[in-house]
Amino acid sequence: MESKRQQKMASLLQQELASVLQRDLPHLFGGGLAPGISLVRVTPDLGQARVYLSLLIGADANERLEIIRENGKAIRQALAKRIRQTARVVPELIFFHDDSAAYAAHMDQVLGTLDIPPAPKDEEKDDEKPARPRLFNPKDDE
Repeated sequence: MESKRQQKMASLLQQELASVLQRDLPHLFGGGLAPGISLVRVTPDLGQARVYLSLLIGADANERLEIIRENGKAIRQALAKRIRQTARVVPELIFFHDDSAAYAAHMDQVLGTLDIPPAPKDEEKDDEKPARPRLFNPKDDE
């Protein structure tokens, strides 16, 4: 379980990294869409941050991840300019591809192919079902 300090740092990094990638360094992506930051996990000593990027599904996702990893130093420097008043040390950034969207699409496809038979209909009518037990006797109230 993460401490409050780790959670605060992770939240700060997530917000500021998104701004850095979209505003400060959009040229890294050749005018394309900057990746989203889906999750940031920080080590207890705040020395490393695992950044999970939500890249577009497709063949160029690995290429875009490599571009980000190659420019990790520039990203970290731009991040340091943004959080220098808030954080003492900027953690080392380790980037990963978050494939949860692809997994969700795969699971949706699998669930769509299942042949689930309809539930059997109840043969009892609503009138024949036993009544719920009473917590008190209505005759006692009189």
